[in-house]
Amino acid sequence: MSGAFVTFEGVEGSGKSTQLARVAQLLDAAVIDTLVVREPGHTAVGEGVRAILLDPAGGGMEPIAELMLFEAARAQLVIEVIRPALAAGRIVLCDRYADSTTAYQGYGRGLDLELVEGLNAASTGGLVPDVTLLFDIDADAGLARATAGGADRIEGEGHAFHERVRQGYLRIARAEPDRVRVVDASGSVEEVWERVADVLASVPVFAGAFGTAR
Repeated sequence: MSGAFVTFEGVEGSGKSTQLARVAQLLDAAVIDTLVVREPGHTAVGEGVRAILLDPAGGGMEPIAELMLFEAARAQLVIEVIRPALAAGRIVLCDRYADSTTAYQGYGRGLDLELVEGLNAASTGGLVPDVTLLFDIDADAGLARATAGGADRIEGEGHAFHERVRQGYLRIARAEPDRVRVVDASGSVEEVWERVADVLASVPVFAGAFGTAR
């Protein structure tokens, strides 16, 4: 099994992190060398940036400053962790990546999409995921899940913002159907897992592990 880069995307409360953990568990059981990372985070630089970005006390942050912080954390993660792992033939599962920035800072915040996409290309060095799973759910339903125990700075944005993010994600999926696979994230964890397994079983690099996942 050769290396592959798979990203997990979705609005707040979509369940993407739960499903990522389950994918990782299955691959580990199949003795497939897997690395799980998250954005922003995983590196010392990224975790420091994450704390700033999600702090509810940071409500006055300018959208352009927010964008630059996400890109800085991503550049560090790609160079320090993701590219070396892929070069070693590992499967990299990433919780959020450049599509999040397009959806949240581009569509959500209303920043210029060409600027966002240009900075995404710079921070990733052109590294594009082999497969992206987009977990789609009603924005309000997802937000209710995510904020049951309190909201971080981004979760605390209003309905209109999160709906713009969701629609942005769906536009990305329509533009890149070969890469972005939309997963209906409504229903139970088990129901969503069945959909994830169906999608990944059709991806050659995962077919062996997911053919018996059900």
